Amino acid sequence: MRRRPFLALFVTPAVLVAVAIAVAMAMILQYSLRAYVPGSLDVGGFTLENFTDLTRPIFLRAFRDTVAICFQTALFTLILGYPVAYALVRTRSVALKSFILVTAVTPLFLGEVVRTYSWTVVLGNSGFLNAVLVGSGLIDRPIQFLFTEFGVVLALVHVTLPVMVIMLTAALSHIDRDYEKAAESLGAGPVRAFLTVTLPLSMPGVVAGFTTAFAWTFSAFATPQIIGGGKVSVVSTLVYQLGLSSFNFPFAATLSLAGLALALVVTWGVRRAFRPFEDMAAH
Repeated sequence: MRRRPFLALFVTPAVLVAVAIAVAMAMILQYSLRAYVPGSLDVGGFTLENFTDLTRPIFLRAFRDTVAICFQTALFTLILGYPVAYALVRTRSVALKSFILVTAVTPLFLGEVVRTYSWTVVLGNSGFLNAVLVGSGLIDRPIQFLFTEFGVVLALVHVTLPVMVIMLTAALSHIDRDYEKAAESLGAGPVRAFLTVTLPLSMPGVVAGFTTAFAWTFSAFATPQIIGGGKVSVVSTLVYQLGLSSFNFPFAATLSLAGLALALVVTWGVRRAFRPFEDMAAH
């Protein structure tokens, strides 16, 4: 049997992280099964009432809005990120390639809170966007962008765009250009060659980028909290309000588990929906 002397050294950190996550999830599950004691940080006995309370309209609406915001963010990130990734892979100019790459990944070097507060300056009633629209005569009075779902989605797209570009770039860079040349030699124009060859072959990257953007957005907290201003309720902000404002840790744990389960189910559903396109790319 071939010895691998460094295997244990490399695997140990991952095992420790996995154990820590498992212990944390077990603690959250234990809290979700305990009763809330108003006015106390201690929890009561075991109960299933926390899970039945999830069917209240305010929480069902939060689940619905969270999924809608995540889906919109992933979709718009894909629409904006695909041309950027395509240009990054296909451009021959080293200077232009470097410029696109630096511009695309720069948001990763900024903290989420810094990026979010920057968007408050852009989206405010006296912010940059309204100033441009009013100055150009397109509108007569400022539009309310802050504390709206549109503002939250716009800021989240900025947060997730670098990850989408990186994943799509990896997928596009592995496509052999000879396939497109073969399609063009058979009479297909550039647009048809892209739609029938490049796009289908890049579907694994599209699916990976879409699901990653969806899952990443589902756990976002700072952006919905600051841009939404309490008027856009998502699962993460409700967990914060219940846990750190009301000190209702049992129900905050229950809501966290429900959000995790919902994210897994929706992500699985998205991958199932895209499965035919991935199979088409594989063949």
